[in-house]
Amino acid sequence: MAELPGLRDRFRALTQARLLLGRAGQGLPTRALLNFQMDHARARDAVYSPLAADGFADAIGRPVIEVRSRARDRQEYLQRPDLGRALNPDDTALLPTTAGDLAIVVADGLSATAVHAHAASVVTSLVARLPDWTIAPVILARQGRVALADEIGAALGVNMTVILIGERPGLSASDSLGAYLTWDPRLGRRDSERNCVSNIRPPHGLSYEVAADTIVSLLKSARRQRLTGIALIDDGRRLSP
Repeated sequence: MAELPGLRDRFRALTQARLLLGRAGQGLPTRALLNFQMDHARARDAVYSPLAADGFADAIGRPVIEVRSRARDRQEYLQRPDLGRALNPDDTALLPTTAGDLAIVVADGLSATAVHAHAASVVTSLVARLPDWTIAPVILARQGRVALADEIGAALGVNMTVILIGERPGLSASDSLGAYLTWDPRLGRRDSERNCVSNIRPPHGLSYEVAADTIVSLLKSARRQRLTGIALIDDGRRLSP
């Protein structure tokens, strides 16, 4: 047992998972229990915190259009996933037909915390890597789920969408951002017709640079092959280990 602290440190250098917590009688040590309670509170806050738009357009240096899904509030969003996939009809008129190459949608998903922490950096990294692409105004969506980008992309008339969305928080990660790519976005697209890059959350997950390189590689492969999803052959850069 004398080697336990050193072994614990070695594991913690590799993962944030709860390993080798120790015991205090029949329960957890006080520090481990308090950390568990804190992480649980962070996860709940990530789910229920509202998406803040202040300063986002300035942070990315691009026009931003704010829209909502059909979910009226957070409770309805959690209970009715279908409403989070549909655009509020009052907001359809806000979307100009651009007929561009790409639309970037940013949605709160299940973690506004992730969006606040990482979305602006990922957007700027993506745009910098696509100088020759026509990119629509960035769409900031509240109470959104992944498929909401299908309706948004169809309204904008773009060839492809990337939605950056807060992933479901866990007890070791409440700020994980995911990116979902869809060619020819339209209502009725299936999950098998998308590609995903997940766990964007430096320093414990993907860095912004690796995430952006991977997303851009997928985008370019998708444009050449005119598809996304399980049939896409990514012949570009792979994720770093």
